[in-house]
Amino acid sequence: MSRSTTVKESLKRWQEEHDGQDPVEAKDIQLQFRWPPIEKMDGTLGTLVNCEKLSLSSNMIEKISGLNGMKNLRILSLGRNYIKSLSGIEAVGDTLEELWISYNQIDRLKGVESLRKLKVLYMANNSVRDWTELAKLQAVPVLEDLVFAGNPLVENLDEPIYFREVMKRLPQLKKLDGVPMLTEDDE
Repeated sequence: MSRSTTVKESLKRWQEEHDGQDPVEAKDIQLQFRWPPIEKMDGTLGTLVNCEKLSLSSNMIEKISGLNGMKNLRILSLGRNYIKSLSGIEAVGDTLEELWISYNQIDRLKGVESLRKLKVLYMANNSVRDWTELAKLQAVPVLEDLVFAGNPLVENLDEPIYFREVMKRLPQLKKLDGVPMLTEDDE
């Protein structure tokens, strides 16, 4: 038996688990916790043209790919993988509203500027060390909910300093690490 599962095999199993429903028609596809795990996102994902929510969490994926054609994808869950960069996410830049990518190895946010509709970014426990990387989120005009705790950048900062520094760079945030942000309008 091979040590990994392909997306195609996972979709076949998903179809069996869902009474033969065609994954191409499905709006919500959950492929997390596959055993053996999925190691590679591939072009098979592009056939999921109706999919609005895709979960590939808790696998062994190293890079984002294969999203071309997923023209309705709004929520992508890739937490607990081995992803090192956001490269490849651009394929869903026009539709993606939520990206859940905590517990990976991301240290750079190149590619995030393509996510024009992104409102929610959960990326706790990654490897971001540099404020210039966090500042790239300024290019995401509607981002309002960010979870960023557990990145080396913020590990040694007191919470008030951390919150102030993030809000300085991302004043449009409504929530940071689950905490509602007060804006001047709220006072």
